[in-house]
Parts: sequence; C-alpha cells; structure tokens
Amino acid sequence: METDTEYTVLNRINSPSDVKKLNSSELKTLCDELRQYIINVLSENPGHLASSLGTVELIVALHYLFNVPQDTLIFDVGHQAYAHKVITGRREEFKNIRKLGGLSGFPKRSESKYDCFGTGHASTSISAALAMALADKINGEDNFHIAVIGDGSMTGGMAFEALNHAGSTNANLLVILNDNGISIDKRVGAMSQYFTSITSSHTYNKVKNQIWNALGGNNRQYNKHRTFFRSILLFFKNLFAGQSNFFEALNIRYFGPIDGHDIDGLVQTIEKLKKIQGPKLLHIITKKGKGLTAAENNPTVYHAPGVFDARTGERESKKADNGKPLNFAEVFGRTLVQLADMQNNIVAITPAMLSGSCLNKMNEKYPERTFDVGIAEEHAVTLAAGFAAKGIRPFCCIYSSFMQRGFDQIIHDIALQDLPVTLCLDRAGLVGDDGATHHGVFDIAYLNMIPNLIVSAPKDEVDMRNLMYTSLHCSHPFAVRYPRGSGFISDWNQPFSEITVGKAECIYSGEHTAVLFTGTVGKDAQQAVEELQKEGKNAGLYYFRFIKPLDKDMLEEIFKTYKYIVTVEDGVKTGGFGQSVVSYACQRGYCNEITVMGIDDKFVEQGSIQQLKKLCSIDKDSIKQKIFEKYQ
Repeated sequence: METDTEYTVLNRINSPSDVKKLNSSELKTLCDELRQYIINVLSENPGHLASSLGTVELIVALHYLFNVPQDTLIFDVGHQAYAHKVITGRREEFKNIRKLGGLSGFPKRSESKYDCFGTGHASTSISAALAMALADKINGEDNFHIAVIGDGSMTGGMAFEALNHAGSTNANLLVILNDNGISIDKRVGAMSQYFTSITSSHTYNKVKNQIWNALGGNNRQYNKHRTFFRSILLFFKNLFAGQSNFFEALNIRYFGPIDGHDIDGLVQTIEKLKKIQGPKLLHIITKKGKGLTAAENNPTVYHAPGVFDARTGERESKKADNGKPLNFAEVFGRTLVQLADMQNNIVAITPAMLSGSCLNKMNEKYPERTFDVGIAEEHAVTLAAGFAAKGIRPFCCIYSSFMQRGFDQIIHDIALQDLPVTLCLDRAGLVGDDGATHHGVFDIAYLNMIPNLIVSAPKDEVDMRNLMYTSLHCSHPFAVRYPRGSGFISDWNQPFSEITVGKAECIYSGEHTAVLFTGTVGKDAQQAVEELQKEGKNAGLYYFRFIKPLDKDMLEEIFKTYKYIVTVEDGVKTGGFGQSVVSYACQRGYCNEITVMGIDDKFVEQGSIQQLKKLCSIDKDSIKQKIFEKYQ
C-alpha cells in the first residue's frame, strides 16, 4: 500500500470542514487521491470496491456544500459510502473496514455522527430523509436533507412509496439518483430503461436551462407564478424528451442527467438546487468502478473482488482446486440447472442477486425460465406465488437477511394459500464481514411460526441437493436454508434421493448426553462429539434437517434415553430450533435438562465466520466444552 505521505490533499482532510477550505483545483486532487486511497486499502483488505469508486466526486461535492450532520446525508445502498467514511475523520480506521472490531462496511449511526442513518439494505434512504425533513418542519428548523440512491436501489418499491409521499409535501428534500447502469449484476426492468433515456436530449437540456434562467431561477417572480412556469418547463420537457417525466408527475422537480464525475459541474448544479424549495431529484450519471480499468470493464466481479493488485486491478489468482469443495451457492446453482433439465416447469427467481446466488448458469441455459426482478424482494416472493398458482414450480432464491423484507408475502401469498414454492435462503447463519445487516440468523425463527411451511436446514451440499429435489415432490411451501462459503464434500454431484419430510437422523447413539443440531453447524457439533468419544465420553448425536415439522418420534426416543440434551443452531435462540425442542418437552411433561446453543438476543458484529462462531459460542470448542460439562 502507498504511504500516507503521497496523499498531499487527503492528508489534510480530517473532517468535512477541511473539505470546505479547498479550491476547485484541490477538490479535483482530493477526488483523485481519495479514489486511489480506497483502491489501495481494498486491494489488501477486501470490501465493496466498484460502487464506492463511482461516488467519489459526488461525496466530495456534498460535503463541500452541506453541513453534515446538521444537514442530513443518507446513502442507499450503504456500500456507496466509503469515500464519506474516509473524509469524516475515519481515514486511519478505514484500513480495518469490515474486520472484527473495525469500521462497518455500511453507514452506522453508532459509529460516527456523520452517519445519519444506518443503510445496509436497499431502497430506504428516501423514506428516512423525508422523515427527517418533515421533522425539521415540526421542530421549526431549516436544514437540508439529501438521499443518495443508486446501485439498483431505485428498483425497490419502497423508494417509489417514499417518492409518492414526498411529492405531496413541501419538504426540503434532495434525492440524488446515482445512475451507474448496474446494481451488482446488470440492472434490469423498465425503470432501468427509463433512467437511461429520460431527458437525455441535448436540445431539451439546453432549452430547459435557458427557460430557467430567463424566468429568474428561484426569485420571487418564479415563486409567484410557480405553477405556470412549471407548466412551461414540463411542456418543453415532454416536447424534446418525447415522454412525460415520471418524477415531475409525482410533483417532484427533476434535474439532469449530469456527469457525476465532473466535480465542478456537481458543485455548481447542487449549489443552485439548494435555493429551490420542496422535493427535487438530481439525476447523475456515474461509472461503477471509476478509476480502476479492470473494475470499470467488469463491475460485477469488482463489486467485491477480494484481494487484487492496486496498480493493475488483477485479482489474486485462486489456488488450484485440487478437489476442494465448491461453495454452497455454486452447488445450489448447478443443482438447479440439473433439476430444470429434468422438469420444464421449473423457474428461478432472484432480486438482483443473479451472480451472487449463482443463478447465472440457470440464466445462461434457461433465460426464459430465469427472472431477475431487481431489488424487489416482496415482488419476488409474490411472483413465485403466482407462478405456483399456475402449476409452475418456482425456486425463489433470496439472501436470508433480505428475505425478511418478503415476510408478509411469505405468509399471505404463499403459506396462507398453501402454494408449493421452494424458498431458497442463501447466506443463512453468520455471513462474516458484512456484519449485522446481513447475518442470516433470524430465518429459522421467523419461518418457524408460519403454518403450512416446511423449514429445512441441510448439514452439507448433498443434503441440500436432496432437499431441493424433495421440495419438487411436496405440495406445500418448502424452505431450504444454506450458508455462505465453501462446502464440505468434493463429490457433491451424487444421484438425487427423496427425503421423508419431517424425519431426523441418528448419527451416533450414545449415553448420558445427546447433541441435537440443525444445519451446517453440525460439522462443528460432530467434530466435538467425535473428539469426546476418544476421551471415553460417548454423547449421542442427532441431525434434525427439518426444523418444521420436528421428528416427534425421534424426540420421544431421545427424551427417554438421555438425561442431558444440548441443541445447536446458527440462528437466534428466541423462536429457533432449540426452543421448539424445549417447547415439545414441556408439552409432553419431560424434565430433561436442555441447553440451547445459538445466537443470543443481540445483533452480531462483523468479523470472519470462524471468529463470530467463537464469539457466539457455537464453534467446535464451545460445543465440546458444553458437552463436557454435562459429564462432570
């Protein structure tokens, strides 16, 4: 990494107030140095690269013009905000971003006063900024409120709900649409096409500026005849753009598109917009991965590229496979293609995670049966329900923590109608350095309560494949949760086998103490039990691949055989697998001593998965110690 002495302007920036002291030339230098600093740090400490490279000039311009946090600045999605973190007093801490005890990869209110709102998921910024603008009016204050939305976030329905509300207010709200033409994968949908064509006419933009200047901008004459003048502008906008403007139809002033990498142009435009009252939207065009050629050419790969060469952008070559297991998502993607080969009524659905969930292979082979709906989890879930109602078998693949956004639709559109949808919860359990906003630790609890829904958690890739296959032979909604990261079995591509729904499995019979687990944390549980076996402590080990329905026959046998029971899961204890076991024991009047191991009632920070498992006491050593205590 380059030494800090090479950053002549960046080294002088310890807070946004230092940005305001710079002249035009220094602002440009700051942008260059800031971009290089982000590249240098992330080349060694992986993070979200391409998105943050595209917002450097915008962030510098905003801190140059506004007084954050008195003026509200909210980023959506949050991984666009790395430059913001660096120039708000966190330059040195930035070197440990996403590490245990380091900076969050997303804006976080408890981390800095400059992070006005936490944004780990998408499409929330306009709602939050609007609320803060309305709060100012209630409190008699007059601050600016800016929502930077982009990287695909505008495809989320919540953004449009907020715009619809904003247009009915006179809130001092500035929405900046960072249009980089992509989210993680290529941006999809009609709104994407609209954003690339809206007011792109050179003639229109020239005439608009002439009319605006002729009418005096935001002077009293304009305000006195505001409706009339806006009608004139809208007429010319429709005339030259060839279409009505969606935003202005919602009563939101629209400006742009402008070059989001022209720092001078950004400063001049936003300075003018500060004088205009009411809700308004500035459309800027940026390049995801700006400043690193490899990232510009392949923004999907460089969204989060891992370790790479800061000069060339070349990613660290992966070691030869040598039989190393694939990650769970990759096995899932390949398995789905195999199932689609077998049945032509299978479709795949994902909300903007085509490559992340490894559905790109399905899309390559069966593009007409693969649906990337953009960042719209609620729509994805109900779309799946609609397919199922017509006899199509949908696999709806959504990251576990993102599936939370479709919770209502799972209940009302799928489970209530008892439709055979396979819900595939990728990134279940602890996900590592993305932190609290992305850990998939709530899915067991929030799915466990829903009638008609089968909830499963495979211990390995082969079991995951068989659960996917089994779901096709089931007439009820069926959830399969699986983790981020590498699997355990190299020879995963084995013939499919249908599994009896609700059936648990005894891996080791034992005495005295039984360990019951669900999901891939069973790997740790099995290692713990096997190490204790060598010490003469023969605990039983039982695998509950189905959390719902539970295998009650197996539980009856366990309660009658063992005095002590330990349950292990990688989800929250409250409402989880272990509590279901405890609940059944109480219903049946058993008095066994049951210890529940899982995630405590608190949010888990970021760190490596192994660090976090140890922190949450669900790693091999913690499980071994808990079992050992029962033998004392």
